[in-house]
Amino acid sequence: METIRGKRLSLLIKEEDIKKRVKELGREVERDFATSKELIVVGLLKGAFIFMADLVREIKLPLKIDFLWVSSYGQSMESSGNIKIVKDIDVDIEGREVLLVDDILDTGLTLKEIYEFLRIRNPSKLKTCVLLDKKERRKVDFNADYVGFEVPNLFLVGYGLDWGELGRNLPGVYAVED
Repeated sequence: METIRGKRLSLLIKEEDIKKRVKELGREVERDFATSKELIVVGLLKGAFIFMADLVREIKLPLKIDFLWVSSYGQSMESSGNIKIVKDIDVDIEGREVLLVDDILDTGLTLKEIYEFLRIRNPSKLKTCVLLDKKERRKVDFNADYVGFEVPNLFLVGYGLDWGELGRNLPGVYAVED
């Protein structure tokens, strides 16, 4: 069994299940953006980089990628509630079709704020995709257009998700045990 910071981890979602679901999400995105001349996929760093890399390889459409780096977590297991944009996107999205990708949607505060941040730049279409959705933690009315898995209210690491930068490289998604 894996451990991080002296805490045991229990496997919640196997690597094989993630791969299967990412393929399915790729097909869903292809269907909804089928007429797109060039899809812009924007990932939220750092957590979404592994999920986004796997997802874009499954999307068989012309696309470009870019990243936003936002921060709302520190070393603790709770979001600070303060969202800071560390790096903005470089591409102009006005009149373009955009898919915003994040690792996890929990309170909704970060994703809703970033969605609005991008929406004011007038993309022709803006949809959101998350690997994980913790609906029971939602503090604002916001839902992703594409969801990999609904998960319980546990602190999770792996497949890009971290605890103070540790655990991102785990191939599955793990719950941190008390």
